[in-house]
Amino acid sequence: MTALSASAVAAYRERGYHFPVPVFTAEEAAALHDRLRAIEARSGGRLERWMNRKPHLIFPWLDAVVRNPKVLDAVEAVLGPNILCWNSQFFAKQPGDGSFVSWHQDATYWGLSEPDVVTAWIAFTPSTPESGCMRVVPGTHRSQIKHTDTFDEKNLLTRGQEVAAKVDDREAVDVILRPGEMSLHHVLIVHGSNPNASPKPRVGFAIRYIPTYVRQIVGEADCASLVRGVDTHGHFELESPPKSELDPADVERHRRMIDRQQKILYTGAARPGRRIPV
Repeated sequence: MTALSASAVAAYRERGYHFPVPVFTAEEAAALHDRLRAIEARSGGRLERWMNRKPHLIFPWLDAVVRNPKVLDAVEAVLGPNILCWNSQFFAKQPGDGSFVSWHQDATYWGLSEPDVVTAWIAFTPSTPESGCMRVVPGTHRSQIKHTDTFDEKNLLTRGQEVAAKVDDREAVDVILRPGEMSLHHVLIVHGSNPNASPKPRVGFAIRYIPTYVRQIVGEADCASLVRGVDTHGHFELESPPKSELDPADVERHRRMIDRQQKILYTGAARPGRRIPV
């Protein structure tokens, strides 16, 4: 059983995105945000950068989000029954901090063999035009566009990458989500977001899902978590769920995993960017 109708799946394939998909209640989303804020408070007010790469490997409550049946039912409608979680990451903008995401396509530096990749973006707080919600350009998921690296410090992307083409803002669609709602977007759709001009934080949790037949074709072997179905291909080293919050053995494995993935993400970059020391 899937959470998306046939018409919703058809619309996703035509436009490159679909929203909203309800996965958590407002109360559940608030509780998730509270857990994140507690971690931030212990880390000096902001999530440490190393914690924001595959955080589902060191926090059991995020592993539960990545494996949530409502999330996976929607993803399965697009990718099929055998699913890996390749990555996860928070995209948080504080009021007035100026952070943004340039127009880009996710697939550009990920090194994955197929464009059969979907991001599930879950709103922990309201995601609106005022707070800097994600914006997508319908239909741009059909081809890869050349990118340039800006390394802009306010850009939330690893290399500050942006499409080397003019994007008409008038064609963009605002992905407006209430807390607990999710959007799905294709790995090749052109998307970005503006700074947060609201008085409250804008927090989203992005989960990158791939079918098990996808391979890593850049650099050394990659790793991922099997979250539904079976993996008969063995293209990725399978990750283990965390035993407890920041368990020392889990943290050590997590650091090795993110170091491996960073090497892939920065392959060919002119400079190291905001690489996390491991």
